[in-house]
Amino acid sequence: MHDQIKGRLAPSPTGAQHLGNARTYLAAWLSARSRGGTLVLRIEDIDSPRVKPGAAEQAIDDLRWLGLDWDEGPIYQTARLARYAAAFDQLQQAELVYPCTCTRTDVERAASAPHGESAGAVHAEPAYPGTCAGRRVADAAGLRDRVFAWRLRAAPALWSYVDGLLGPTALDLEKLGGDFIVWKSSGTPAYQLAVVVDDHEMGVTEVMRGDDLVPSTARQLLLYHRLGWTPPVFTHVPLVVGPDGRRLAKRHGDTRLSTLRDAGITAEDVIGLLGWSCGWLDSIRPISAHELLSSFTLAAVPRVPFVLTQELLTQIAPRHG
Repeated sequence: MHDQIKGRLAPSPTGAQHLGNARTYLAAWLSARSRGGTLVLRIEDIDSPRVKPGAAEQAIDDLRWLGLDWDEGPIYQTARLARYAAAFDQLQQAELVYPCTCTRTDVERAASAPHGESAGAVHAEPAYPGTCAGRRVADAAGLRDRVFAWRLRAAPALWSYVDGLLGPTALDLEKLGGDFIVWKSSGTPAYQLAVVVDDHEMGVTEVMRGDDLVPSTARQLLLYHRLGWTPPVFTHVPLVVGPDGRRLAKRHGDTRLSTLRDAGITAEDVIGLLGWSCGWLDSIRPISAHELLSSFTLAAVPRVPFVLTQELLTQIAPRHG
């Protein structure tokens, strides 16, 4: 049923939103709206040390400027800590987590040892060697003043799902870092737990995001399994990269949406460039997000990163004189 489709826009206020973010938001918005679905706006602001003052408000302004609306929100993760704590308690009650006193340096040192990762293995983060895996929940009381986080036991390790764009995808949690943190030593939830709780409780049926988060999908599928919930459909779109093939960053020039807007570039100019990059337009031309609805199809999106060049940015720059 069309009225059951629900997507989400989930900016993280750790910095300014740029063209790469906008491309993913546009895809998520079009995917839901083209089938009569709804959207929730969630501000993922629990990573407090990295959150920038004013960045959440700027992200909301950027989405409005792009013409991407939503039906619920904005909902801030920092207002939902009790919900994450309830899910974490459920994991503790089932002995699915354990207290871990290893620092990141400890983990990195173990991963770089000769017996660590196998040749050619690719990890989203250093592989956790299982140093504290023998502990049980009750052992936390005996750690006294020692700093510890909580890890989820990464079993079963093998997960397969059908990605909305990439198709059948198999992931191995052992190759993606093994047991992972779900509750930080600061007493706050880790990203993986928070987004699973949010998407479940908000009724999100599809998650559209960048393909750099494919490794997170295995962790989140395990959490859905452990918590007894049904996961959404995951769709991962390739990132926007610079001419050097690396993720869009300051080294590639200023591609912040606020900067483009201040330079006189319109939202329709940006949507036109991004729509063309996704195969929904045969040329770069100004167009609104609503006007793109009839052209949207996931099948048209290239399976390779979109290389943003200065020449392409010049095509949407305002002409003077």
